[in-house]
Amino acid sequence: MNNEMLMYLAIGVGALLGVIIIAYIILQKNNKEAKYIRQLQQGTKTSAFSSEVIYQKLYIFYLKTPFIKRYLLKLRRRLEIVNIDDEYLTRMQSAKILTRSFLIVIPLTIAIVVLTKGNALLMSILLIFEVFLLDTFIDGRVDKIDNNLLKQQINFFSEIRHAYHEFNMVEEAIYQTAQDDDNPEMARQAEKIYEVLISDDPESELEKYYDVAPNAYLKEFAGVSYLTKEFGDRKVDGASLYLKNLNNITQEMQLEILKRDKLDYVFQSLSVIAIVPMLCLEPIKNWAVSQFSFVESFYMGKDGMLVQILILIATFVCYILTRKLKDNGSTAKDTKNTENPWQEKLYRIKLVKKFVDLFVPKEGTKESRKIKTTMKEAACKDKIEWIYINRILLCVVSFFVSLFLFVQLHRITIQNVYTDPTNTYDIIGEMSSKERMKAMELTESDNEYIKYFKGKADLVQADIEKAMQKGNINKDYIDKKEEEIAGAAERILGKIHTINSEYLGWLEVLGAMIIAMIAYMGPIWMLKFQKKMREMEMEDEVMQFQTIILMLMRIERVNVEIILEWLERYSNIFRDPISKCVNDYESGPWEALEAMKEEVTYQEFIRIIESLQAAVEKIPIKDAFDELDTERDYYQSKRKESNERLISKKGMIGKGIGFAPMVLLFVGYLIVPLVFIGLTSMSTSFNNMTI
Repeated sequence: MNNEMLMYLAIGVGALLGVIIIAYIILQKNNKEAKYIRQLQQGTKTSAFSSEVIYQKLYIFYLKTPFIKRYLLKLRRRLEIVNIDDEYLTRMQSAKILTRSFLIVIPLTIAIVVLTKGNALLMSILLIFEVFLLDTFIDGRVDKIDNNLLKQQINFFSEIRHAYHEFNMVEEAIYQTAQDDDNPEMARQAEKIYEVLISDDPESELEKYYDVAPNAYLKEFAGVSYLTKEFGDRKVDGASLYLKNLNNITQEMQLEILKRDKLDYVFQSLSVIAIVPMLCLEPIKNWAVSQFSFVESFYMGKDGMLVQILILIATFVCYILTRKLKDNGSTAKDTKNTENPWQEKLYRIKLVKKFVDLFVPKEGTKESRKIKTTMKEAACKDKIEWIYINRILLCVVSFFVSLFLFVQLHRITIQNVYTDPTNTYDIIGEMSSKERMKAMELTESDNEYIKYFKGKADLVQADIEKAMQKGNINKDYIDKKEEEIAGAAERILGKIHTINSEYLGWLEVLGAMIIAMIAYMGPIWMLKFQKKMREMEMEDEVMQFQTIILMLMRIERVNVEIILEWLERYSNIFRDPISKCVNDYESGPWEALEAMKEEVTYQEFIRIIESLQAAVEKIPIKDAFDELDTERDYYQSKRKESNERLISKKGMIGKGIGFAPMVLLFVGYLIVPLVFIGLTSMSTSFNNMTI
């Protein structure tokens, strides 16, 4: 019995020992796995205070802030096109760009407040102008992302060539290359294109991708890949047609990158140069007054304020024109709310609608056709009602702001009469404290006489002289000579006449109306300016058409209608005539092309239309455009030379516009006042010495 108990005890102890050993092994294994996981997490786990987490939290904060929310949503609408289906990256980039914008705007705001603290009007205008500066900075950061994507596309196409040689299948080559983590933005686009190609209905999915593609070159790549997958590849001159088309797209992108880089270099400082004069107004005024006291009445008076306002308006206009001129052809989407903007919300109000409709030209009239044509040529997507709402609001606001400014100028002039030191002209230098004190005593004495005589009808100099001699108002002139009394009375009478004449007159109301009419025409003039800028891009767009035709003309089953659809998809300047031709194509190809030829005037595009007409009835497409292939090098050289001329022309116009405010600042606000007032004061001093 005892032996059996010992045996059972030994078995139990052995089993327990086995369980302990097994548990120990499992725990050790778990500890190793836990240690391995901790090692992995050390490289991947995000710190609670990392920049990514901070930007994500800032995004939520910006989204809840009313004024900032507008910029945030506008910014993310552009970024989410590049960052397809990547909400995390879109939020981080949006918050990052907006935060960096504030790091520039906030110090600039402090500088404006410090420099213009004595001029509330100038401070207000400059602070409002910062809103436009914020827009510029945001656009610049997004354009940089767009340019980086374009550069990544070149590397991606180079990798595609190797993958296509290996797999000889378009979709597999795209999928394999999309796994590259070195070009994340392009990899996301490639994955989207791959999903389009392998979908059940690739044609409709491709149309959807065309609507969200960041640039035309990705559209071309997606379209050529789809056609190659559907119709197959072929050899042309011993080389793959698909790879030749990729090479054509790559050359287009290289030219575009060079063009954008040169435009950025030419315009990189012009926007800043256009803004700087506003920040220099107060420092220049303070320096001129401290060095030449005879110009104090100009800078502190109505004339100086008027020149300041003109410089601010010129700066604002030149800044906007410089931004429009710099447009580097980026295909980033327009971030304006084109479905329901504030103009549309305002137009829905019945009273506003009735009032605006009084100004909108009736449908079918000459004026209506003219404005709509201008809008089309300027690529304006707004409705004509929205244009007129902008015009009416600008007109009304400009009128009342002009009246307000005129009233303020009169008030400043009257205030200066009562507060400016009364002294004879000093040719150079600043008044000493003793001279200033004496001049202020004279001003206070004059003010007593002004208050006494102001408002009296038929006031003459003799009345003031009589009061001075009697000492009824003050005793300052009782013992003075008649010449001194006459001079003082003449000065006081001049001040009274100045005060009496400072009121809002009909000429100023007329001036406000003229300014309002100019503002009313502003949106139309801006459309015409955009039209001129687009006309400069005509040659560039036609050469893009030539590249598209060169890619399509050797693909099997491609006809004139498909080429027109591609040209419509990538067109900008000639979109309307091409769209009309596509819509009318079924009713008669030759007639539709002939109607388009009559509608356009650019000769190079007319040659393309004539070649398309020949391809409709007479010869194959590849024969109609044979010169594009045989003279490819010539067209490439011509394209480069065209870009050089375009950049040179834009740079010359941009420099003229960008430096205009600076010239106006130094000539109109510094040199002319110093020379004119200085010569006037010297002439007065010489006359006094002669007398």
